Formats: sequence, structure tokens, C-alpha cells
Amino acid sequence: MSMFRIFEVAGSAVSAQSQRLNVVASNLANADTVAGPDGQAYKARQVVFQTVLMGAREQPEAAAGVRVSTIREDETPGRRVHDPKHPSADAEGYVTYSNVNAIEEMVNMISASRSYQNGIEVMNTARSLLQKTLQMGQQA
Repeated sequence: MSMFRIFEVAGSAVSAQSQRLNVVASNLANADTVAGPDGQAYKARQVVFQTVLMGAREQPEAAAGVRVSTIREDETPGRRVHDPKHPSADAEGYVTYSNVNAIEEMVNMISASRSYQNGIEVMNTARSLLQKTLQMGQQA
């Protein structure tokens, strides 16, 4: 695999994890929101990844990267809390909150953050190896 191909693969991973972090941030920001005027509460979103081939298929050094294929909504019903005094309560006195599980989202955030950091580390290591290779060529 070409050293430059490493940057493409790691870059695709960093980009995908960046999108995942944005979705997690949106979910956490809406964790305690209630149903809006349309009666629908915020629904948690999840990122779905897809493998993507980097380079032409006929190349022997083709590598696989990753991209976000879709962002899907979790169809689990929202949390219902009995609070008849709440301004958003329905006729039965229940308030519908989003279906975001803050604990799951925090775990998701940690996982995405570490994956992002690993991608950056791969790129930094490849850059360092390329610099050392160039230095060796200058000394010869």
C-alpha cells in the first residue's frame, strides 16, 4: 500500500468519525427536549457506516476506507412522564420526551472520539515516516 493511500484511508475514517461526533452532540443537546408543536419529540439519530474502496479496483494496492452511508432515526418511543402542570402535557397529563439515552450517547461519544484520535495518530505516524524517508534521501 502506498504511503499516500494511508492518508486517504485514515482521512476517510477521521471524516466519518467527525460526522458521528456531530450526531452524538445533537443527540445529547436534545436529550431532555419535549414534544414540539407537532406532538413529535426529538428522535435519536445513529450514524451508519459503509466500506468504500479507495483507488481503482484493478490496482493491487487498493485499500478500503469508510464513509457515512446514512443517518437513521431511532424509532423507539420517547419517554413519557406524568406531569399535568407542564405546558406541553397532553390531555392525559403526560409529557413526551425524546428517546435519547444519555448514557449510550456518552459511550458513543467516547468511542467516536477515540476512533477519531486513532485516525489522526495514523496520519501523524505516516507523515513522520515520510519525513524521515526524505531526510535519509538528503543525507545520501
